[in-house]
Amino acid sequence: MKNQHFKNLLELNIAVVFVSTSGVLGRSISFPPEITIWWRCLFAAVFIGLFCWYKKYDLKILHKKDAFSLFLSGFLLGAHWVTYFYALHLSNVAIGMLSLFTYPVITALLEPVFFKIKLSKYQLFLSFLVLVGIYFLTPEFNFENSYTKGVLMGIISAVFYALRNIITKRNLSHYNASKVMFYQMIVIISLLFPVLFKDNSHYADINNWGRLLTLALVTTTIGHTLFVNSFKNFKISAISIMSSMSPIYGILFGMLFLSEIPSLSTFFGGALILTTVIIESFQSNKNK
Repeated sequence: MKNQHFKNLLELNIAVVFVSTSGVLGRSISFPPEITIWWRCLFAAVFIGLFCWYKKYDLKILHKKDAFSLFLSGFLLGAHWVTYFYALHLSNVAIGMLSLFTYPVITALLEPVFFKIKLSKYQLFLSFLVLVGIYFLTPEFNFENSYTKGVLMGIISAVFYALRNIITKRNLSHYNASKVMFYQMIVIISLLFPVLFKDNSHYADINNWGRLLTLALVTTTIGHTLFVNSFKNFKISAISIMSSMSPIYGILFGMLFLSEIPSLSTFFGGALILTTVIIESFQSNKNK
């Protein structure tokens, strides 16, 4: 049992590392965010579809209510990605990712509404520590600059992300994670199709396409599929807190590839977030 829990925990952390590449990739792609997301989902749908075909997964939707849940979760995932990429474009990798990671707090508050569980004071406390860590990681700002707008977009993105994760766990846990991701990609591709008629002047930049393919394969196909698969093994609030390592990885990627150097307060906030991740990892192991 402990070995299986360790495997599940390792898989979740690998997923978090891969998903963390979204910050540096999203900020470096010069397409408008909604166009980036459309192409990201198209490429990811091809990759995931080929994987499902290779594994001979049945892509049949079993019930009408499942189709509605897939549509709703796909819409929420698309809204999360678009607003998140706007947060990255308006600020930087650190601000965009850290504002998004208010979602563990939002998840801890929303999860008891959707599941027959009591509101966990323990989870709320750890979520509060994550929020404090984010406070120290976020530079000083006012409500007139683009960084502030980036933070607000990140928080809106966090609400969409929390709702998508909860609905996916509650209504779609009986489906294979690859199947769920495939249909969510189809929903986003369909809803965002009109954006293709917008400005396409950035299409000539070949670097954009390489980053887009990496975003679709590494971040989305591998990272998010593993992440959705972890919903079967942990509570959503626990996953939210453990995945709070994502901003740390994202900031490191930003330092390496975009030369975005964080301040001392960033390191302090990161250490606080890391502490909550370690505590939650040990606690979730005890509860298995």
